[in-house]
Amino acid sequence: MSTKKIPALKIGNLEINPPIIQGGMGVRVSGSGLASAVANEGCVGIIASVGLGDYENSTSATFEKVNMDALRSEIRKARSLSKGVIGVNVMVVLSNFESLVKASVEEKVDVIISGSGLPLDLPKFTIGTDIKLIPIVSSARALNIIYRKWKQNYNKIPDAVIVEGPMAGGHLGFNHDDVINGTAPTLEVLIKEVVDFANTLEEKIPVIAAGGIFDGNDIAKFLKLGASGVQMATRFVCTTECDVHDDFKQAYISSKKEDIAIINSPVGLPGRVIQNDFTQRVMKGETIPFRCSYHCLRTCNPRTAPYCIGKVLGDASKGNLLNSFVFAGANAYRCTEIVSVKTLVNQLKEELIEAL
Repeated sequence: MSTKKIPALKIGNLEINPPIIQGGMGVRVSGSGLASAVANEGCVGIIASVGLGDYENSTSATFEKVNMDALRSEIRKARSLSKGVIGVNVMVVLSNFESLVKASVEEKVDVIISGSGLPLDLPKFTIGTDIKLIPIVSSARALNIIYRKWKQNYNKIPDAVIVEGPMAGGHLGFNHDDVINGTAPTLEVLIKEVVDFANTLEEKIPVIAAGGIFDGNDIAKFLKLGASGVQMATRFVCTTECDVHDDFKQAYISSKKEDIAIINSPVGLPGRVIQNDFTQRVMKGETIPFRCSYHCLRTCNPRTAPYCIGKVLGDASKGNLLNSFVFAGANAYRCTEIVSVKTLVNQLKEELIEAL
């Protein structure tokens, strides 16, 4: 199918058409299988770096190396399967953030995306490389802080910025009550705000919309609002190439709108999940005592956390959903079938061309 009618997302010397970045999904949801398949369709394929190794059985002494080695392996697998654009998502909140970034740089990924905190020192790891750096923000203020710090300290600006709204899956960068009550700013409002700010800068920073984007009509809407592209995650879970267990995918297919809920994550953030027996028990106050040997998230206090989010997400990735839950975007219930990445991207392109 021709993509001539679709505007490409240009990030430095990279040209992405259709203008879609596949969102990084951890734990072990978006690995080399999904990222390479997405990259082969002209989009950006993203490996989520969190928890790729056998961290559940690691100690504080082995945790960092186990995950670095696993990330290197995933990047190399993706490279062997695709000549397209491959990137890595590394969350600032990870205790092994620095080692995962260094591994990504040494493996010469095309893109590093970083959110869940402000990646103020990210450029120091990529000096002398052509790796594109894309922070994830939820306000123009956050972009302003990153822009000024990077420029002042590293003479570097973001190659693009992802603006994530409150309809995204997983941990959210908004107040819990605002998300529940619908008083958090919408993605439409945030995109306008960030695009307006980006337009005041001397250098062009492409703005990418993320959170709740489901189809080609949504993509067209945000392109018309001034975004240069979109990031989509939820849609890519229900593909044959997605690296996660089939039971995880089935949770999306089987869900109804009322099953999508916001919970309080043990790491102090609201999280969007698909409700199940486990989330009901947790919401009623059930706790699962655990001993933490690796402290994967800086914001987690194992002494007070009601359960281990690392273990829960690791179990979910393996399809063990009795004592875990599935992170999902607000529109996950709209997924009705498992299709190939090629089929999904072709459908999105057709819808986008028509909407434009």
